[in-house]
Amino acid sequence: MTKSLHPGAWWAWALLLATAATRTTNPLLLGLLLGVAAFVVAGRRTQGRAFGFFLRLGLLVLAMRLLFEALFSSPLPGHVLVRLPSVPLPSALAGLRIGGAVTAESLVSASYGGLQLATLLICLGAANSLASPRRLLRSLPGALYELGVAVTVAMSFAPQLVLAGSRVRRARRLRGKSTSGLRGWVASALPVLQDGLESSIELAAAMDSRGFGRRGVVSAARRRATSSALLIGLLAVAAAMYGLLATGSPAVIGLPLLLGGSGIAVAAVLLGGHGVVRTKYRPDSWGAAEWLVIASGLAATLGVVGAGRVAPGSLHTSAYPIVAPALPWPAVAGIALALVPALLSTKPRPQARQVETGELIGAAR
Repeated sequence: MTKSLHPGAWWAWALLLATAATRTTNPLLLGLLLGVAAFVVAGRRTQGRAFGFFLRLGLLVLAMRLLFEALFSSPLPGHVLVRLPSVPLPSALAGLRIGGAVTAESLVSASYGGLQLATLLICLGAANSLASPRRLLRSLPGALYELGVAVTVAMSFAPQLVLAGSRVRRARRLRGKSTSGLRGWVASALPVLQDGLESSIELAAAMDSRGFGRRGVVSAARRRATSSALLIGLLAVAAAMYGLLATGSPAVIGLPLLLGGSGIAVAAVLLGGHGVVRTKYRPDSWGAAEWLVIASGLAATLGVVGAGRVAPGSLHTSAYPIVAPALPWPAVAGIALALVPALLSTKPRPQARQVETGELIGAAR
């Protein structure tokens, strides 16, 4: 039986896909991660065209990576595709160049790195499209309310920027002005940015007027102790995750640090929640479906990591010489399991997508 999933589960799933992307530059595996994210978003998104915005942003990042590689980076030796006019640089800038020969090997290597970064951005775009920032803020524990308000405003900026772009282009078309080409984009940039910022500021004012982030009477010493413990715990978890995912890092150090940091962070969240006086109406439930969604994202990460153990070298495809990328079966199996959320969640009604997007600003106006 399908249901509307907890927004925290969506974000955890997307971040685990992004973690898997950080472990590989194999274009086939990155393409599979992109396909999984796009498939789930196509049927389960709630934030309108936010995913399309991040998809275009990823393509722009990939194009800029290739452009910078062709113009400024020292090329890998190999097959020369074109020779650009070059500018001599002083010896202090050794290793850099402007123009010169562009080889196929250097462009292939740059495309792998650019595709990896684009995949990270698109995974974050998937989380932004699948999880309503309003629901996510409402589900945060009390100790994270103050941080959650700032994060929610930041997360809502991208969807509102997309909506602002649609409104500005529609207004320009009604006035008979061009909406395409470089001139049209430049003329629309400032109104779009202004509209997006105003919407985010209105959202922050609306949340503040409704008591988001407010606390009861708590002593300054207790508040500082809670904030310090939470910061220490999160830093320990981040360091442990980096240690566990980094190649050659011993798990004997990373695992205890992960457990200890998680314990400190959970204790700080529980302690900080006592000072919150705001109640919740119909809070989002967390059940077996949410754990299965997180497990499916974790399967993708573990599948990619396991592929590096089973088939060393399969996660990073050589660009010098250029070889065909491998397709290790542990990574394929793990990424395939990341499709599970498409079966565990309900497909939103056509009008529900606009409601979720508009609720944030509608409350402020």
